[in-house]
Amino acid sequence: MADDLAVTEDEAAAVAKTPYRVTLADMLAKIEREEYIRPIYMQHMTIAILSMRNGFAVVGHSAPADPKNYDQELGKKFAKEDAIRKLWALEGYALRERMHEGRKDQSG
Repeated sequence: MADDLAVTEDEAAAVAKTPYRVTLADMLAKIEREEYIRPIYMQHMTIAILSMRNGFAVVGHSAPADPKNYDQELGKKFAKEDAIRKLWALEGYALRERMHEGRKDQSG
């Protein structure tokens, strides 16, 4: 997977004080399919659609400022990273909800 996402994951793991965290491996394991699109009218843009096992989809995109700098493989990599960053926020929210519900169950 992307080097910078792995570095972020390693840095987060190094300072984690509880087991409650969303890991890159957890998110990657939830991806069922990946699809990449290059719009006809904007050939220097890549759109990544990551379909999760539960049917949810996350969309990421990438495009260089100068179309002459476009590289198809990097476009896919950066678009997927963008989608995973969006998924990370959603997974963090879902984990926080589970933690909150667990505390309610313990106090009631």
